Amino acid sequence: MPYRPGDSFHPSALPVRRWIVGGGIGLAALAGYINVIALGSSSVAVSHMSGTVSRLGTDLAIGNRTDLVFVLAVLSAFMVGAAVAGAIIGQPSLEPGRRYGAALLTEAAALVAATALLLRGSRAGLPLLALACGTQNGLASSYYGLIIRTTHVTGIVTDLGVLAGQRLRGVPVEGWKPVLLGGLLAGFLLGGTAGQVAAARFGPAALAPAALICALAGGGYYRWRSLVAGTRSM
Repeated sequence: MPYRPGDSFHPSALPVRRWIVGGGIGLAALAGYINVIALGSSSVAVSHMSGTVSRLGTDLAIGNRTDLVFVLAVLSAFMVGAAVAGAIIGQPSLEPGRRYGAALLTEAAALVAATALLLRGSRAGLPLLALACGTQNGLASSYYGLIIRTTHVTGIVTDLGVLAGQRLRGVPVEGWKPVLLGGLLAGFLLGGTAGQVAAARFGPAALAPAALICALAGGGYYRWRSLVAGTRSM
């Protein structure tokens, strides 16, 4: 949440902040892109689970066992993805140097497998998309008092509202917080817009660029880590 006391930045943290803002917006756009394509295929969200759990409750109420099994698979896959991220990274706070590259490459692999299945007309690709989003969402949970989530925007909109309320009451608000949150919201929105355009033209194949972006991001992160390690050893 945005209101933990003592949130302040040392000047040396500024480069890290820019990296987090840029990376977070990119990941939010990626999740919005993936989610819209998934919604077009099955009307089931894969980047957030609130609607999915509601649909699960509906299936239980009306006794739709076939859909219940499918929706439960999507929910379980998202949780498995988050567990994978937790196992790879090991810590909830967002800090440079942790194994984010491995998590991004895992997400890329899940997206590749999901794309192949969806191109064959198999709904089994949808749980894999949820696994990819769960992995991304589990990359980190907090940064200087903010809860960082890049695959859904409910918390982002809530935190923006809280910050606005604090400002109206005269409570000082650090400018980087609404910038980061607003960027994540805009990224998710624009990613979803791009996903709709791409899906209308290419169908499930539109997921291929998302997998490529994840793979490049994961590889680029490892390259950055190696360069930093090399600089420190000199």
